[in-house]
Amino acid sequence: MSGISAQGSTLQVATGTGGAKTITAITVGFPAIVTSAAHGLNNGDVVTLAGIVGTMSSLNGTSRVVSNKTTNTFALLDADTTGLVYTSGGTATPVTYTKINGLLTFSGFDGAPSELDTTDLDSTAMEYIAGLKDEGKFGFEIKILKTDAGQISVRAARTSGALTGFKLTLPDTSVATFNALVKTFPSSGAVNAVLKGSVDTKISGPVVWS
Repeated sequence: MSGISAQGSTLQVATGTGGAKTITAITVGFPAIVTSAAHGLNNGDVVTLAGIVGTMSSLNGTSRVVSNKTTNTFALLDADTTGLVYTSGGTATPVTYTKINGLLTFSGFDGAPSELDTTDLDSTAMEYIAGLKDEGKFGFEIKILKTDAGQISVRAARTSGALTGFKLTLPDTSVATFNALVKTFPSSGAVNAVLKGSVDTKISGPVVWS
């Protein structure tokens, strides 16, 4: 059984917002299915919802990950509309991403849930349940390209300390979407070698695979 080659993987960083997509329907269920004619979105994209009328208006102001896209529909992978009603209206405004060129290696998603101690005086050994999941870190190595827009955006995120969106797309088309704090961006050089940088980030919130 063959594995997934890392060759061809792409990493993108969130750099702005695109034009709002008009919503004409949202199904009840989990995940919710949105109808938006010729929306042009891709799996793993993040959209911010607004202007929805009905009890589904609870989705307004939230950001959701796109999955299972077709020409005119897409699923909101992390949205449960069970018991809600869609009346009319709505827009989905996508986050825009810029490719980080020069990607050499990446690693991460190495977190684990915390352990909550449930031991009491009736216990015969220590007892635990899983707490909130910590998605851990995500790091990547790049060859330094001083004028690359993606690398410039990562440096800016390191300087500002702002929570920043990333999107990792593997050659099998699976996509990991997540937010992270860019903590370090050191550079290193050696004889007969290109200048490289190793970026270390701390993931905040979930990693959503689509």
